[in-house]
Amino acid sequence: MSTKNFIVAIELGSTKIRGIAGKKNPDGTISVLALSEEDATQCIRKGAVYNIDKTTQAISNIIQRLRAQLKTGIKQVFVGIGGQSIHSHHNLLFCDMPGTEGGIVSQQLIVEMMDENRATEYNDKEVLDVHVQEYRADNLMQTDPVGIPCSRLEGNFLNILQKKRHYQNLMKCFANADIKIADIYLAPTALADVVLTPTEKRSGCMLVDLGADTTTVVVYYKNVVRHVAVIPIGGNSITKDLCSLQLEEQDAEKIKTKYASAFTPENEIDANEQYNLSPNISVPAVKVIDLVEARVDEIITNAWNQVPGEFAEKLLGGIVLTGGGAQLKNITQAFRKITSIEQIRIAKDSNEAFTPQPIVPTSFTQNTLVGILVKGDQNCWAEAGAPRANTDMFNTDSAAISTAEEKKTPEQAPTLSGFQTFDNAGTNIEIKQKEDPKKEEKKEEVPTTEEDRLIRQYREQQKQKEQKKDSLGNKISRWIQALTNPEE
Repeated sequence: MSTKNFIVAIELGSTKIRGIAGKKNPDGTISVLALSEEDATQCIRKGAVYNIDKTTQAISNIIQRLRAQLKTGIKQVFVGIGGQSIHSHHNLLFCDMPGTEGGIVSQQLIVEMMDENRATEYNDKEVLDVHVQEYRADNLMQTDPVGIPCSRLEGNFLNILQKKRHYQNLMKCFANADIKIADIYLAPTALADVVLTPTEKRSGCMLVDLGADTTTVVVYYKNVVRHVAVIPIGGNSITKDLCSLQLEEQDAEKIKTKYASAFTPENEIDANEQYNLSPNISVPAVKVIDLVEARVDEIITNAWNQVPGEFAEKLLGGIVLTGGGAQLKNITQAFRKITSIEQIRIAKDSNEAFTPQPIVPTSFTQNTLVGILVKGDQNCWAEAGAPRANTDMFNTDSAAISTAEEKKTPEQAPTLSGFQTFDNAGTNIEIKQKEDPKKEEKKEEVPTTEEDRLIRQYREQQKQKEQKKDSLGNKISRWIQALTNPEE
């Protein structure tokens, strides 16, 4: 019997494209209803799409198998993306409040700062996600400055960026596969949400996802994402190093899986020992140890260098390791040797509870997929055989949005002297006077291609998500709107 209430998540990893369908139960557990995966080595390189046709076919195959397992249709999916083109960039905005005594920070001002940050241009990069670091009202640091009087307000934002070309290739793949995207999530933070504990996020920690082609680093402190980076080396780099011992790649992978260790004490190294795969295949243990440790040390050193200096001494929550590379023997000892951090744990499984099911996600490699599934908040069910979604991938009714915007009464706020943007080094990179929003809408160019239209819709969706932060001002506004406009 088919179900009519489930969420579908798709993860584009560095070596696999995976799909999962699951149901969130009232008791907080998750029932996994279907799983499918496709090899991505011929279409995805280090987390980024490089062969659109093959990626499109892989996505179509996964959706087809999920539909068969669910015995029903799928109208939309949630997508998680990562890859080496992902990185974070700090952006500082400030505005001077009018008058000699300044003014009181309003919710409208915060929304305007968020919009201004989201609109920042980064040459060939696209803003995928934004994490507010903190606000400074004069000399007072705040996470929510609404209602605080000040003469100058600063906003510090962490923008997660991806190359536009990679983003556009991803959009083409789902459009070509005729699959509607409900929302796009950043894979590293989706992973963090299901493997890190609240204590680790609050006290400060470093999450390291040791993948096949990439190593992803996410730094948390005081429940805020402080840095995200993807390093283009991973477990496959170790395999390729072992191929230098005159081994075929498949034999090198077997040697790594069976014998490799991230750290080997000197007193345990036998200069005469041989690692044997078959009567005809054997390699000196010393050479394997040297090659593996050299590459592992490089990966760890590069990952540790991603931690911003101001947080390196504040990681009381330690280091959390996950991904396929976390299965490497003595990996925690190798991290302790280079980072000098004692508190290190391996997150084999996610924190989510699963009800007993015939299909259960495997450890290590499925945690990101589970994270995307957990973040999904819309039903993905569709009647079997129903017409598929059109190319409006974000289901945005522009006419409805325009009507809703016209009904809103703007909150009165002081006229601002302007927003200024600074890069990490404190250099002023943009000064822009705020204009009448209606004038800005008139100036906006109509997209000339379907691809441009989809990107514009995604930006609008992200802007709306920024404006839905759970602040007191927003909750009151939504409550008043619900009373005055119940039909909306």
